[in-house]
Amino acid sequence: MYFHGLFFYFYCLDRFTVFLISAIIDTKCTTISTLFIILTFIGGILLKLFNIHFINENQVIQVPENTTLLEAEIKAGLIPDAPCGGQGTCGKCLVQIRVQEKSELVKACQTKVHSDIEIETLKHTSKHSILHEGFSRPVLLKPALSCHAIKLEKAKPGENASDWQRLTTALTKVSATDMRYLEPDLTFVSQIYTLQKEKIYAVTLKNHLLDLKNAPVIPYGAAFDIGTTTVVGYLINLTTGKVCAVASTMNPQVQFGADVIMRANYALEHGTKELSSCIQTAINKLIGQLTKEAEIERNLIYQVIIAGNTCMHHLFLGISPASLVHAPYNPAVSQMLDLKASDFSLSIHPNGRLIMLPDIAGFVGADTIGCLLCVRPDLKEEITLTIDIGTNGEMVLGNREHLVTCSTAAGPAFEGAKIECGMRGAAGAVDHVHFENGDWKYTTIENEKPVGLCGSGLIDLTAELLKNHLIDSSGKFIQSKSSFTLIEPDESRNFNGVYLTQKDIREVQLAKAAIAAGIESLEQELGITEDQISKVYIAGAFGNYMNPQSACEIGMIPFHLKDKIVPVGNAAGEGAKIALINEEELLYADKLAKKISFVELAASEDFQDCFVDNLEFPDFS
Repeated sequence: MYFHGLFFYFYCLDRFTVFLISAIIDTKCTTISTLFIILTFIGGILLKLFNIHFINENQVIQVPENTTLLEAEIKAGLIPDAPCGGQGTCGKCLVQIRVQEKSELVKACQTKVHSDIEIETLKHTSKHSILHEGFSRPVLLKPALSCHAIKLEKAKPGENASDWQRLTTALTKVSATDMRYLEPDLTFVSQIYTLQKEKIYAVTLKNHLLDLKNAPVIPYGAAFDIGTTTVVGYLINLTTGKVCAVASTMNPQVQFGADVIMRANYALEHGTKELSSCIQTAINKLIGQLTKEAEIERNLIYQVIIAGNTCMHHLFLGISPASLVHAPYNPAVSQMLDLKASDFSLSIHPNGRLIMLPDIAGFVGADTIGCLLCVRPDLKEEITLTIDIGTNGEMVLGNREHLVTCSTAAGPAFEGAKIECGMRGAAGAVDHVHFENGDWKYTTIENEKPVGLCGSGLIDLTAELLKNHLIDSSGKFIQSKSSFTLIEPDESRNFNGVYLTQKDIREVQLAKAAIAAGIESLEQELGITEDQISKVYIAGAFGNYMNPQSACEIGMIPFHLKDKIVPVGNAAGEGAKIALINEEELLYADKLAKKISFVELAASEDFQDCFVDNLEFPDFS
């Protein structure tokens, strides 16, 4: 009990208290009970704990005074929505608090605890629309992970080769990899003698021996796309190439901010542990869902491949993102990594391997490599443009002769952050809008009562306001209006209705200008015009659901490319699957990452001018 108490107070007390403790120790106060009493006394003065009762969740926790309600929600494991990272600017973390029979709606990130509180978290929908499928192309089933059948005869008199040497020699004969110099694994060494009378089944991954069995094994692999907002996982039978199960979830890091910069800053201030542990836990839960759906054991998964943007890559691995947020904005590590899965809390086969697809640059990550493995512009004669529109707009332009890439800070507007009625693609989100015969018409995800605007609905509404002369080319509302109401409060699940403000329009302009300027910058880098682009591949959930006509009408994508746009869905996830089922594609991913020319827009004066030029909307007058 004494030691538990000591730990608790050492953790909670401020530096002044630690100073006092040091003084006590220096005066040779060696009696633990005396020290505990002193600490208890000091702690009682300095530390006040209050009970937080989360009504909807029927959960009570204790937190110190001055803890914010957002911090309390995170501590309780509620995964609150905090797109602005707790800066108080987005208004998405509202909660209803009850203190001494008074009720008030407050921002959780700006409200500190000074007494016992009851909290009613607002009922955000959990039915998010997460995109699983993407464009697919025929790929030969040739995984790096294999199960080999070998027969070991007993050593003959006079032969001095060890059991391990004879095993690795036999593996080399059936494997594409020379296994003769494989480091002995003591887990397997003692099994060889008892197994050698029978046929041995060895599961290998490149130069790793993962398992030895006396019966055939059907090995499985899992591919994951870790997006800034969502995570999607696929379970694949690596004997047949069949996708046996698919599972997805929201990225739990959203509670630390909507975009990568906010999360990187949080990691720099508080360390990476919280961010890495929550995403590793999320991946583990998805593995559980995948194996349950496929009705297999976790230890039959021998390989996991992960694609994600550079920041998600670093935070999953627990790498500080410091190099990403300071000039020249380079990754801490970029090449493909082959790691032990158990070192990152992934509960698969104990010897299972984790492959992290390579990053290209600070803000062009392995998710872009996944997209390229999916559509393979490097094999085409014609020039294509691939864009993954999210918080960052990563894009690749070119053909088999030359590929160039860049990343533009589109901001989180298209994912609902910084938009007053913005939300992610979930049930009740307005996803499409059009003006017809004097009436405003709209659809919502899952046909539920409207709650807010997701990215595709935001683009549609902006385009319709522009075409119908309710805003001008500068983005200003005509007739001195400061907002436009699409859906009245009594027709919505949002008590303020669904509307668009002047500030929201400005956020759309910033986001669309970043994408448009990025495209122009890559065209200039290659020395081509938009007429020479034969196809535009749009990846990601937003790109999959957006109306290409609306995107072109607001000037996000050049209007001449309207009929060349091809949605490719979750191309990053498809690319991770391709790397899992074909070793040549996996190995080529690393070469491809080094082959692409990266264009740093932050250092380009031409980009800044181009960005300003694209802030205005096309003129429909």
